[in-house]
Amino acid sequence: MWYHKPVVDEELLQSLPNLSVVASSGVGVDHLDLNLISSYGVKVSNTPFVVSTDTADLGIALMLASARRLVEGYEMATSPDTEYFPADWLGDEVSGATLGIVGMGTIGYKIAERAKAFEMKILYHNRSQRKKEEEGAVGAVYCEQVDDLLRQSDFVMLAVNLTPQTRGLIGRRELGLMKPTATLINISRGLVVDQDALVEALQKKIIKAAALDVTYPEPLPRDHPLLRLRNVIVTPHIGSATRQTRRLMMEEMAESIRAGLAGLPVPRRVL
Repeated sequence: MWYHKPVVDEELLQSLPNLSVVASSGVGVDHLDLNLISSYGVKVSNTPFVVSTDTADLGIALMLASARRLVEGYEMATSPDTEYFPADWLGDEVSGATLGIVGMGTIGYKIAERAKAFEMKILYHNRSQRKKEEEGAVGAVYCEQVDDLLRQSDFVMLAVNLTPQTRGLIGRRELGLMKPTATLINISRGLVVDQDALVEALQKKIIKAAALDVTYPEPLPRDHPLLRLRNVIVTPHIGSATRQTRRLMMEEMAESIRAGLAGLPVPRRVL
């Protein structure tokens, strides 16, 4: 499966009685009905680890681009109407700021490693606390309650899987807890954020800005308000989109398919 296609539903499963394995690209499996697929005796694999480095890189890139207003700056620098650069056109400092990471899995931890190089204060919320030596290596502080992280962070980075528990994780109440100077960065799934609440928070300056690699739907309707707001950066779900990683994803999917067809244990099987 690539970009969630083809759709693996009951009709497809019934039409393919010899189906052995579904190899899905990327980390998320929220587009798959795992119970339904399993009931047909079909195994599922994904490519969870190979995407982590590039996705972490993109998260940091979005944070920097939003803080330093790179998109607006490019537009100003290249506009035919620009006659001078205003001296009071300012962004926000990243070094020394507080980064709150929601979801400290492989991607979240790689984000923390990168943020450490910027001398950021790192908070994180996760289903379970990381080992003390892992926290110490990046200088991360665990927040048992996500509310505590939201109140303290200058940048909030979402790096969670989409599950019933994380769907709508960031809504009107959570956005209201954030600093009015804070930026929300989402590299997980669009449905983790209540987009209507996010639009309202951005328009009313409840938070300062947002940088989104994921939305719902994808792409957004061309008249969606998120596409018209100056304090928003939207990219086309490119967390893993480098030539090297996409090739590795294909290789891992092929490996899983070969194993499934040969009756061998499927690498990176999703249970």
